[in-house]
Amino acid sequence: MSFALYDATVTPMIRTLTNLSKILDKAAAQAKTEDKPLSDLLEARLAPDMRPFPFQIQSASDAAKGCVARLAGVEIPSMPDTETSFPELQQRIAKTIDFLKTIKPEQMAGAEDREIVLKFPNGEFKFSGKDFATAFSLPNFFFHVTTAYALLRNKGIAIGKMDFLGGV
Repeated sequence: MSFALYDATVTPMIRTLTNLSKILDKAAAQAKTEDKPLSDLLEARLAPDMRPFPFQIQSASDAAKGCVARLAGVEIPSMPDTETSFPELQQRIAKTIDFLKTIKPEQMAGAEDREIVLKFPNGEFKFSGKDFATAFSLPNFFFHVTTAYALLRNKGIAIGKMDFLGGV
């Protein structure tokens, strides 16, 4: 059996988003135990010009659903970036996982060579499906998940590498 783009994208994205959800649970529980306002975590950023914690979750979600939808040739689910609380962020993660689970390996068969075009106001980027997944989408996804993790660690949340990896 060969290793396909589905295995390289959908499988690790579902696992990582599941782990991220558990990390959010730990953060909310610790904040409650220590009587810390969740707003401190929601407003967290590592630098003044950085977007706050909810943006990191929204961007990880967008990266996952955008990657998989484009590779499968289906419409990207619209999720407005309106989450302002831990329960709303958890719902966003759950909806993203639910979408990823609807994609079947067959839908991504041959996507390695499919042209993927991302359009931006300043121009566009063209990728093969393989390069889109490995050089753009996966790094972008893991950047935002890692940043969310780092923001919580920076705020004193007791999470570690195995929380991120999910007990391999």
